[in-house]
Amino acid sequence: MRLNDTLQGKPLASLTIAAIATLALSACGEAPSDDLAAYVEGVQYRFQADIPPIPTMQTFERFHYAASNLRDPFVPTVIDVPADQEALELFDSAVQPDGDRRKEALEAYDLSDIQFTGTIERERIWGLVRTPNGVIHSVQTGNYLGTNHGKIVAITDTALQLVEIVPEGGGYIERETVLPFTEVR
Repeated sequence: MRLNDTLQGKPLASLTIAAIATLALSACGEAPSDDLAAYVEGVQYRFQADIPPIPTMQTFERFHYAASNLRDPFVPTVIDVPADQEALELFDSAVQPDGDRRKEALEAYDLSDIQFTGTIERERIWGLVRTPNGVIHSVQTGNYLGTNHGKIVAITDTALQLVEIVPEGGGYIERETVLPFTEVR
């Protein structure tokens, strides 16, 4: 192989690029690093933070808490005294929910979760109520809805009138309730 052949073509281009790179890197001398060191030193001198010294911790006097001879705060201090015998008698009325009656589907919902949305007339007036899951049910007088044994006694265009049997004291009372019309969009 002759010297002339290796200097021609690609190896000559590789040598030229390596020489240029070496010259370019050697151009970075010490002069710029002196400027950089001076700049860093100036910045450090200008921005010295005034950090206060760590405060000394106060020593506290130990306190030994011995509450074994005091009363327990979780035990009631008042002894329950039974009230008069008359007050203990249960409120007795003839009103009782019918335990043998089969529950209807709308009795699973609280009355506040049911919306009265309208009426339709087929031989008689039917009420339309909407459950929380969006299902519309038709009801008539005599049907039950709500968790308090609410029996529908009247259906008008503006409301459903119910009689609920609610617990009171030791017994039950009847309470009239109105479920007003609610416009559903």
